[in-house]
Amino acid sequence: MNIREAVDRIRQGPSGESVGVFFDFTGTVLQGYSPLRPVRAKRVTQHGQNAAIASDLMKTLRTSKTEESFQHMVRTIYPSWAGQADDEVDAIARRLFERTIAGRVYPEVWHLIHAHLSKGHTVAIVTSGPRYLAEAAARAFGVPHVLATELATDGGVLTGDLEGVPLWRREKAAAVRRFATSHALDLEMSYGYSHGSEDVDVLSAVANAVAINPDTVLTRVAQQQHWPILRFAPRGAVNPLQAVRTVAGYGGFLGAVGAGLSRGVLKRDHRLGVDAAIASSADVALRIAGIAVRVKGEQNIWSHRPAVFVFNHQSQLDTLILAHVLRGGFTAIVKKEMAAHRIFGPILRTADVVFIDRADSARAREALRPVEETIRSGLSIVIAPEGTRSLTPNLGRFKKGAFHIARQAGVPVIPFIIRNAGELMWKHGKVLRDGVVDVVVGDPIDVSGWSDEDFDTNVESVRSIFERTLEDWPQAE
Repeated sequence: MNIREAVDRIRQGPSGESVGVFFDFTGTVLQGYSPLRPVRAKRVTQHGQNAAIASDLMKTLRTSKTEESFQHMVRTIYPSWAGQADDEVDAIARRLFERTIAGRVYPEVWHLIHAHLSKGHTVAIVTSGPRYLAEAAARAFGVPHVLATELATDGGVLTGDLEGVPLWRREKAAAVRRFATSHALDLEMSYGYSHGSEDVDVLSAVANAVAINPDTVLTRVAQQQHWPILRFAPRGAVNPLQAVRTVAGYGGFLGAVGAGLSRGVLKRDHRLGVDAAIASSADVALRIAGIAVRVKGEQNIWSHRPAVFVFNHQSQLDTLILAHVLRGGFTAIVKKEMAAHRIFGPILRTADVVFIDRADSARAREALRPVEETIRSGLSIVIAPEGTRSLTPNLGRFKKGAFHIARQAGVPVIPFIIRNAGELMWKHGKVLRDGVVDVVVGDPIDVSGWSDEDFDTNVESVRSIFERTLEDWPQAE
């Protein structure tokens, strides 16, 4: 079974909150660490004790296969947290997930979770470890429930002891059954996802068990039980070839930028140079990195220029995708922090982008005033209305600035919908993975008649276009 078939199976199945869905965490939602591999938490916290806890949290993501290895974690890690504030461990876990762990999440799992949530199912992440990292992942995915090994606290401070029994093997399955009873779930309609043979009891508790990247034992059990098997590409450390291609891609990118700008100097046409640099640099970087871009709605790229192109933002790769597809004739509005980026900063300044301070709304509005003149000069604008990159394909709230600009300048808004850039380069990633990115350039939207009273509703309707397209991606004709 592939991921599309798995999602279709969910969509065609029963709906409603009585259907439970249980995702194992380490090894299923995300790629865990080998028990033999040293793990370190980098650049998450500088404080000594907090750094030690971050390192311990990383160790809880090791894929334990035996009772002995699991109990070793229980005996050594949790007692060392005695005296630590529970909410501080939670805050460390959130930072750790945001900066490091999220890059190990299988993108396909988001599609499974999103499909289940869209059907109104009751979704939970179930982990044998403590709740902290699993809850950080659950927040990112929009999953409302986490079942985990509970740690005892006294006045909000960890004691170093467990609260009850650890959720390992049969106890994990027992926790699933208790949750099903307390939430009136029908296990005969419910789903379970896991990678490891230690979760056979959990998978056996539900009617729709799925093995994800199963180990040898679970593969055999799944075949015997006729459970579907899903296999996803690794999300751990990048291989040397990917690193080399990324470096070469950025090198080619910078070389092409220089060549394009030089052309503008020779022709005494600054805009010609910028446009040549935009198109050629993106083409070179993507080609060297092994990334192809498939576009649907190409007729909308040039049909209504100038325009305000709004795009969903997951990755620095988005910059290359926009440049590759739009080719030229545009500039951007970006957060001021990008001005300091060692690669993109100088290029963005040369391309006359507008840098705004998101923390100072008054200054941001002031910086946007010249944008209308930029549009009237014939240049389009690209803006990410979410305002920042997302950890997952889940859309953030759309801000209104892009739509106000379009209305004031009398130009349309054009949705630029990117499906999977985050799979090839996640939010905090540094290395480009090879693959295919899909883009839909939507039909132009006339915002000239939007009233102030209905403005928020109309912005939300544009966001809904993104949601519907991402959920039901149009097939190639």
